[in-house]
Amino acid sequence: MKPVLTHLFTPTPLWLDAFFIVTTLLTLGLLYRAARRVSTAGAVSVLAVSLVWLSVLAMLAHQHFFQQLDATPPHFLLVMGVPILIIIGLHCTVQGRVWSGHLSLSDLTILNTVRVPVELVLYSLYVYQQVPQLMTFEGGNYDILAGLTAPIVAFYSFRQKSLAPKWLLVWNLIALGSLVNIVVHAALSAPLPFQQMAFEQPNVALLKAPYIWLPGFIVPVVLFGHIISIRRLVQSAFRSSSTPIVSI
Repeated sequence: MKPVLTHLFTPTPLWLDAFFIVTTLLTLGLLYRAARRVSTAGAVSVLAVSLVWLSVLAMLAHQHFFQQLDATPPHFLLVMGVPILIIIGLHCTVQGRVWSGHLSLSDLTILNTVRVPVELVLYSLYVYQQVPQLMTFEGGNYDILAGLTAPIVAFYSFRQKSLAPKWLLVWNLIALGSLVNIVVHAALSAPLPFQQMAFEQPNVALLKAPYIWLPGFIVPVVLFGHIISIRRLVQSAFRSSSTPIVSI
């Protein structure tokens, strides 16, 4: 079955583009703040690499690079491939593990608040026939709950210190599962060779600027935060179940 591509090149509203750009900058700001608490040099590197990558994605998207659906392999694989390689690289080097090991768990938890405006953007894109309903909270995507609960979890874990580390770990695992769920649905509903659903209204928005930043930047940043948090919480549990989590 072939996807309906009526809206593949249809422009999105400027107000929605602007709102999503602000959401992306908010994500970058929260990431920079977390990195800045560790070291200024590291934060500058994070900022520089992020801005270069965002610029490259925007430039390619404006040239309709990701809308070339007949490309082999699909150009879209580049979008999350590069960030995932960076995440793997950070975990494969001693310096990367040391740096990520000093990131504040509190900051990484608060970072998830960006999922609220992201879900509002996805719903608006659905209204404008740019993504399928299954990618919104009306279609079974409840990722917005991770964003809404993030400040509550952070408050009781790090300010009140009344939420046990195991529950912070459980929250991270559930939130990670929710993230994986929407990523899989977004990928399988995109008009690419592996599309399996939403042929009537496929996911075409994430092939365009500025929405290419969602799979290319925001999702990898949130994924990175969960991986670091889960790794450290599991390590802490092995060391001592009674050791309190202290925000760095």
